[in-house]
Amino acid sequence: MTDNATPQLHGTPHGSTRLENLPVTFFASVMGLAGVALSLHLAETRFGWGHMASRAALALTIAVFIGVTLAYALKALRHPGAVGEEWHHPVKLAFFPAISISLLLMATALRPEAPAAALALWLPGVALQGALTLAVISGWIGRRPFQPMHISPAWFIPAVGNVVVPVAGVPMGFPEISWMFFSVGVIFWLVLLTLVMNRLTFHDPLPGRLLPTLVILIAPPAVGFLAWLQLNGGVLDAFARVLYNAALWFAAIALIQVKGVLRIPFALSFWALSFPVAALTLATMRYADLSGSIVHDRAGTSLLCVLLVVVAALVFRTIKAIARSEICLPE
Repeated sequence: MTDNATPQLHGTPHGSTRLENLPVTFFASVMGLAGVALSLHLAETRFGWGHMASRAALALTIAVFIGVTLAYALKALRHPGAVGEEWHHPVKLAFFPAISISLLLMATALRPEAPAAALALWLPGVALQGALTLAVISGWIGRRPFQPMHISPAWFIPAVGNVVVPVAGVPMGFPEISWMFFSVGVIFWLVLLTLVMNRLTFHDPLPGRLLPTLVILIAPPAVGFLAWLQLNGGVLDAFARVLYNAALWFAAIALIQVKGVLRIPFALSFWALSFPVAALTLATMRYADLSGSIVHDRAGTSLLCVLLVVVAALVFRTIKAIARSEICLPE
């Protein structure tokens, strides 16, 4: 197969409004910012710092989520056909659960200091995640003419959303719901991992704009590790170690591809880098706490620094692109 067979992120015709071209992938930025807030809060707790930095990050996350949600809702009202095109797109379809994942992550970040507000976000987040998981998977196995080149690591996003549920769900008192979503998430992660590795190995390379999604390989085992710790009472057992070390190896695989990612022009798909790095940061810091490993402790601190640099760069590049009118353009 040639590059002409690879999926292109087609938008609407030239001359359409920026609102019409607002992509659902923008919600990936909320996931990344929420990951920063959670990582900062854990670091502040471990080192005895105040929580000003994590609160500021969480406030920014909520503000961005509200802004993007309102804009996308307006797009749905004014340009329902454009939303329909994204829903039927083999790549963008997988990003719709980023909306529910954002709710779940914000609920997780709010839980330590505002449990009532966290519950108010977590419950609709769980309901929406369940609905979107069913809808997306039904779309995958329906009559749509998907082919192997349509698969990308972005397809992990619905699975990741399910394993996020227990991270806040267990402490909130919903263990059975948490187990259900965790089970579904792990099973579909393993199925999708097989499909994605087959696509990456035996078919054409990913198109340039999709290269950053390779980092998403890190997220399912890293988030799964955090969820498993909640479900099994915080015990660092064999399965927890398997999940964490799998995340490390996927991180090594993704790191090898970074050079190629940095060569392509900036696009909103670069935000796919942020949440997986945050998930690995959180997992490493938790692993260090439970194992007492000095190596992992230092690795967690280093990853936090990397995360802050990555997200700061993404924020800067996004603001720069907005100022230059280089995003929300027809693709």
